[in-house]
Amino acid sequence: MATIEDVAKRAGVAASTVSYVLSGKRSISPATRSRVEQAVAELGYHPHAGARALASSRTDVLALVVPLRLDADASLRGDVDVNVIMQFVAGVLPRARALGYDVLLLTDDDPTALGRVSAGSSADALIVMDVESEDARLPGVARSRTPAILIGMPADPHGLSCVDFDFEGAGRLAVRHLAELGHRRVALVGPPPVVLERHTSYADRMLHGLRTQSHTAGVEFRLTLTTARRDSVAAALAEALDGPTPATALVVHNEAALPAVLDVLRDRSLRVPEDLSLVVVCPPNIAEQQVVPLTSIEIPAQSIGGAAVDMAVATLRGELEPQTRLVRATLTDRGSTAAPRG
Repeated sequence: MATIEDVAKRAGVAASTVSYVLSGKRSISPATRSRVEQAVAELGYHPHAGARALASSRTDVLALVVPLRLDADASLRGDVDVNVIMQFVAGVLPRARALGYDVLLLTDDDPTALGRVSAGSSADALIVMDVESEDARLPGVARSRTPAILIGMPADPHGLSCVDFDFEGAGRLAVRHLAELGHRRVALVGPPPVVLERHTSYADRMLHGLRTQSHTAGVEFRLTLTTARRDSVAAALAEALDGPTPATALVVHNEAALPAVLDVLRDRSLRVPEDLSLVVVCPPNIAEQQVVPLTSIEIPAQSIGGAAVDMAVATLRGELEPQTRLVRATLTDRGSTAAPRG
């Protein structure tokens, strides 16, 4: 097992410098800090939690609020996609470890969890996921003495720093790409209705981007919402594709429903992209692993999780003022879009 002396030797610094980098007690130059952090990551060094707590008032723990919402019977609610959530978590954990922090996972079905963490000083900082446009948690988080980073973009961040994907830009990009191919009727296969009812920030911004760009491009835009259940997906696609003026392209922003979307299209004898163009908004591995490779606007979930950790640590070091960071939307063409037939 690596020791602090091993890290110091690898980084070419004194052991005390390693300690200062990990604790944040002293200002260290960015170049030196980078060498130490790289050595920590390469050696897999993990400071002893008890020793850290005795040495300072800090715990070297980050509390991550994960949106694993539960129903009354303790089952996951239908609007929770664990696969996507865990990609954000997979970005948080290694970056925190590399910077010398452990991660405490909290689920937000317990409304008292955030208060207990702040009052009990059991974490140095909070990372709060799945932030809604009007999020009831934020006033309490802002009032606490524990610094917090939000993954999401609320209407009022209450002076807290935020990091998120540019979902509005993603919506604009999807419509722009399809309009350039000649599509004039586009439908969104969106999240379950409860997501929009809660005014979850990402869904509101995605929808706003789709609508505004559709208006600009002269595209008829339709909204269909669905759960991951096949019957729900079939009903949503019927709404988008049946009738005298069916959509010629779909934008799918519901990772859990995506396999059912492809199944229903196959049952309807619709080929992608010959009969129907398809753009998905999701992490890249999800787009790549479908039965048909899908053109996607990729949500870099792991990068966003890692960025939230960097912002939390920078805040603890006094190096970051409250700010909002949005990761720009980019499109990867995997051949599932083409000009509409006729």
